[in-house]
Amino acid sequence: MGKKRIIKKSGKGLDQGRKERALSKIAKKRIERGILHVEATFNNTKCVLTDEKGNAVMSSSAGALGFSGARKSTPYAAAKVGELLGEKAAVIGLKEASVIIRGIGAGRESALRAFAGKGIAIRAIKDATPVPHNGPRPPKPRRV
Repeated sequence: MGKKRIIKKSGKGLDQGRKERALSKIAKKRIERGILHVEATFNNTKCVLTDEKGNAVMSSSAGALGFSGARKSTPYAAAKVGELLGEKAAVIGLKEASVIIRGIGAGRESALRAFAGKGIAIRAIKDATPVPHNGPRPPKPRRV
């Protein structure tokens, strides 16, 4: 018989090792202004920091920080994602950012508040949540 493997269930909260690893991988590019894209879905919160042209500089998500299952979509997890990106952005010299928010998840505002709490000025906030304006064709009525 082989060695018994013990699988530890993660998802209890923020994984400190993953946070340290994320902070160690910081881009060498220096930018003064950028755009923060926040995508808050029902299952996760993803944040991407881009330069003014839209080229991605750094990104993070609640799942990448060690949250799993229903905890990924909480405002606490979104705040941790925003904090992490705020710390990384401060290191590369970001001074001001405009924010584009997509989605209707629980972490919309908390990710933005945590990001702004790291001393980065917010120029503008835009809500770009996709809204269907008729959707696909409905199914034909059932014949019984």
